[in-house]
Amino acid sequence: MRARTLGRSDVPVTALGFGAAAIGNLLTPVGDEAAYAALDAAWDAGIRYFDTAPHYGTGLSERRLGAYLRGRPAGSYTLSTKAGRLLVPADGTGDDLRNGFAVPATHRRVWDFSAAGVRRSIEESLGRLGLDAVDVVYLHDPDDHAEQAFTQAYPELERLRGEGLVGAIGAGMNQAAMLTRFVRDTDVDVVLCAGRYSLLDQRALPALLPAAAARGVSVVVGGVFNSGLLADPRQGGTFDYARAAPHLVARALEFKELAERHGTSLRAAALAFPFGHPAVTGVLVGTRSAAEVLDTAEQFAAPVPAAFWAEARDRGLLDPDTPAPGPKESA
Repeated sequence: MRARTLGRSDVPVTALGFGAAAIGNLLTPVGDEAAYAALDAAWDAGIRYFDTAPHYGTGLSERRLGAYLRGRPAGSYTLSTKAGRLLVPADGTGDDLRNGFAVPATHRRVWDFSAAGVRRSIEESLGRLGLDAVDVVYLHDPDDHAEQAFTQAYPELERLRGEGLVGAIGAGMNQAAMLTRFVRDTDVDVVLCAGRYSLLDQRALPALLPAAAARGVSVVVGGVFNSGLLADPRQGGTFDYARAAPHLVARALEFKELAERHGTSLRAAALAFPFGHPAVTGVLVGTRSAAEVLDTAEQFAAPVPAAFWAEARDRGLLDPDTPAPGPKESA
């Protein structure tokens, strides 16, 4: 699987990355055996970029991913984690499902985008990972903490990068506007944009992607399936973690019909779509089983005919100015 470097750094990522929120028990439990089988399947498929965060299962994702990667040669993979939420011991009563993870409530999350908080977060992540270094650090969801993120957290990431403790730095969010500010006003290498550059949502297109292309900043796209609707479009399906509106279901079903008529699949089209823009370096997909990983890798490799994109524009499913990938761009 082809590797590309992030921005002006020398950190490589494969075009398809493994999002490790699911193996942190996102919404439902995943056993150790299933988690490691999913990671094995990703490795066998050629995936070498793995993304995690303290938030994912209050450290469970980091612990599992670190245990797995410690068995692989140093330098043979790229690992990213995130900073912005510190994990503080709690009484352990109940579970963490109110935060989206099926784990015991042994810790609570405390927002902290101070310089000291960022450094502490990375040190604690390294402890959970059991590793000496991490390749990429993203500021995680600083939506309501902009001042502290820009004046304290980001400068600390720059210091860590300058010290050689981190290879590439950036921010990861479920919005495009603040990521555009990071691209324009800082020297980030990469931004992780979740759910805002997909077949159903192109809010990253007007400002974020052109700014990133102009400044040589890489964009990694998460949420290409918009939390499920573009993987399995149906009434009652999920779009961005909530029940999908009927008009979105109808549009997803129209995309599905069009894809199948052109001899491909909706999942293949959703995975290929972001690579039409030159700023996009890779996509991250969260998977919780070996079967899901294999299906994702197969769909990622499947061709999507140019005629599909042309008809999608003709039918108004995509704006005429939305760039579509060429036949080799998603490889």
